[in-house]
Amino acid sequence: MSEQAASRPASANIGSHDLAVSPALAAFMAQDWAASPLPENIRLAAADVTPARRARLSARFPGERLVVPAGELKVRSNDCDHRFRPHSAYAWLTGLTGEEQAGHVLVLEPCGTGAGGAPGHEAVLFARPRSPRGPDGGDGFYRDRRYGEFWVGRRPDPAESERLTGIRCRHLDLLEGFLTGPAPTTRTLGGVDPGTELAATLAELRLVKDAWEVGQLQLAVDHTVSGFEDVVRALPRALAHPRGERWIEGVFQLRARAEGNGTGYETIAASGAHACVLHWTRNDGPLDRSQLLLLDAGVETDTLYTADVTRTVPLSGRFSPVQRQVYELVLAAQEAGIAALKPGASFRDFHQAGMRVIAEGLAEWGVLKVSADEAMRPESGLYRRYTLCSSGHMLGLDVHDCAKARAETYLDGVLEAGQVLTVEPGLYLQPDDETLPPELRGLGVRIEDDLLITEDGARLMSGALPRTPGAIEEWMGALLEG
Repeated sequence: MSEQAASRPASANIGSHDLAVSPALAAFMAQDWAASPLPENIRLAAADVTPARRARLSARFPGERLVVPAGELKVRSNDCDHRFRPHSAYAWLTGLTGEEQAGHVLVLEPCGTGAGGAPGHEAVLFARPRSPRGPDGGDGFYRDRRYGEFWVGRRPDPAESERLTGIRCRHLDLLEGFLTGPAPTTRTLGGVDPGTELAATLAELRLVKDAWEVGQLQLAVDHTVSGFEDVVRALPRALAHPRGERWIEGVFQLRARAEGNGTGYETIAASGAHACVLHWTRNDGPLDRSQLLLLDAGVETDTLYTADVTRTVPLSGRFSPVQRQVYELVLAAQEAGIAALKPGASFRDFHQAGMRVIAEGLAEWGVLKVSADEAMRPESGLYRRYTLCSSGHMLGLDVHDCAKARAETYLDGVLEAGQVLTVEPGLYLQPDDETLPPELRGLGVRIEDDLLITEDGARLMSGALPRTPGAIEEWMGALLEG
């Protein structure tokens, strides 16, 4: 298929309830459209750092073809799609992050030699061009609900995509022909067998962030801090609404969409006993001034890097004595975890440090009927009834970043400068747990912060949000008065 023939869009995504188009209207729609090119000097912010990323991937698979799709649109209901977000590996390699990337594919084709004389790759981006207009352009630009520009907005044409990314761009319709016939060994992200190794490699290459990525993550954190401030200011109205958790979710979502791409994951706005549900995202409950609110939320930047922060705050503005007791134990566990962060430390060290504090506190309270030492033994783990999950993970383009990395490089690996991760211990004291005294039942507390591993320790990226009970009360009071 020629480039010219390939450029004619089909009108395959026309709804059955759409109005018919008369020949007169079709002729009228095909004429008198002005050119609307993007500026000549357009370039993605990430375009300066993506070539080095592709080179690192190329060096891992000499002589092999690597296929990295952005992903496809997925139906939410009937003829409505979910909002599209490109695969993180595709975004990391190309810098392209927009919703218009659905269906696009990056191919690293083996060619010649790379750095140091080793076999290298040429990057080729297969992308859907603009919806052409004019007598030979078809009707897709105004009739195609999925890809037509009148329905979903303008896309770059191939030449514009090349200027944006620095990557050679070809029409998406040419991909099938490109991949058929005699070919080198091919690894496709999302495939099976060989693709699995490709996914692991891409995840491992992303474990250590470059300076540009750290800047994007800090931006995500800064916007998230603003979102938490918005939530506190909105508490009076949220408390008055029968589904106050939804009000909180909506307030944070407004900040996330105004400052970035949206939220990096589904917001957890959990009041009262809902905070004991680790991933409470129904957010359909009321707020009670006598209870705590656990808010776990993060803004995702336009470049798709996300923050992941949790604060547990008293809806009255003041912790009760028992709320403060639980909160201070979780805070002590987090402090112990943060103190364990440094290059060369085992990834699991910070979790174990925090859990030691939790186990000791539960034993001191009399909740655990065994010693902290006994509860911490692998064959026991009884303290986990009240905390259950791990207390941190890598952070980046995904909220649980680099999850496809091999255990020996991540979970069983060691920390390196440039890694960004969360520390988020919690206590989840279930409302129906009869091993607990009544005053503790239904309390859920999690404190989560984002940290950058440095050469000599760790930097708290989310330190603008207070963490101690007194500082939280002062912070809330100032925001509510203002």
